[in-house]
Amino acid sequence: MIMPRAADQLLLPANPWFIGFTLIVAMMIDMVPAGRLAASPDVLAVVLVFWGVHQPRRVGVLWAFIFGLAMDVHDGALLGQHALAYSGLSFGAITLHRRLPWFPLGAQAVQVLPLFFGAHALALIVRMIIGGMWPGWGVLLAPVFEAALWPVASLLLLAPQRRAPDRDAHRPL
Repeated sequence: MIMPRAADQLLLPANPWFIGFTLIVAMMIDMVPAGRLAASPDVLAVVLVFWGVHQPRRVGVLWAFIFGLAMDVHDGALLGQHALAYSGLSFGAITLHRRLPWFPLGAQAVQVLPLFFGAHALALIVRMIIGGMWPGWGVLLAPVFEAALWPVASLLLLAPQRRAPDRDAHRPL
């Protein structure tokens, strides 16, 4: 009997409640007042890109914009700064959604790295235009940390879809 590899495993459909739960938990992680540094990764951005790649019809640019507005209100930033960055990030993720799953997780992390750099650059440009302070050179490390979180996010967020719908010893799928 030929067993499928882990990358070729059939996935169950994603539960919309699970998608919403992960987005809200990621937003709450970003809202924790732990002395946010410029180099700290944006967990909500990673989860938005993940669901934009794996479920582009359910999590699109509109949801990214809404979560971006919520982060703008929470951070006291210019209204639309995060919304613009998350919308661009989500658009980039949706454009990659057919190609990205064919690669191993390490190659996927390298391919989403420019998306994260672009989103941080866009937010930084908006911040500097309105006269904000320079956050320091640590801002260049945040996209690298976010790309490093990509394999972890992929393993955690796809785990509920990998279980068998009805366990049967005679049917391995």
